[in-house]
Amino acid sequence: MKQLIYTLSLMLIGFLLINMTADRAVVGPVIGERAPDFEVADAYGNVHSLSDFEGSYVILEWLNHDCPFVRKHYDAGNMQRLQEKYTEMGVVWLSVISSAPGTQGHLEPEAARAITAEKNAGPTAVLLDPDGTMGRSYDARVTPHMYIISPDGTLEFNGAIDDRPTARIGDVEGAHNFVEAAMSSLMNGEEVAVRINTPYGCTVKYE
Repeated sequence: MKQLIYTLSLMLIGFLLINMTADRAVVGPVIGERAPDFEVADAYGNVHSLSDFEGSYVILEWLNHDCPFVRKHYDAGNMQRLQEKYTEMGVVWLSVISSAPGTQGHLEPEAARAITAEKNAGPTAVLLDPDGTMGRSYDARVTPHMYIISPDGTLEFNGAIDDRPTARIGDVEGAHNFVEAAMSSLMNGEEVAVRINTPYGCTVKYE
């Protein structure tokens, strides 16, 4: 009898693991397929949807200004440089804050506007996603977690901003910037060498 219970327990555990794995496999968007649409208000109360930007490249940047990995790129001016470079080229840059109320990185609209100005940041908009709906639909795991979406809505890149997974400002210089490399290839009609990799940073603070 004990052996039967043990066997049934193992079978149940195996069933749960299989289902958890299957669920995990379909959580996030798939490279080469249509990126999930969203409807999220920005720090000024304007609501944005991915479909609003059809015909333009869209870069998504998951953001938490209290995260040392994020501070690395902002204190070095690296994130602002990329925002300026690409928005001037007509690319839509959306910084997304999915930190839940009471967690690290959460910002109310006024605070989000203030810190954006303080950092001299230049995204198209800062989206506030406190319930994590948008973050979960993209399986955004860390800050910064970067995505690139093509003008027809196809997901082209998902992963780390560069190949130096540290919080040291000095590591920005000389790093291979995956986002910049992918955008260069896409805008030149070339194949993207790295379309997906493991992002690094602080975990997104969902509810």
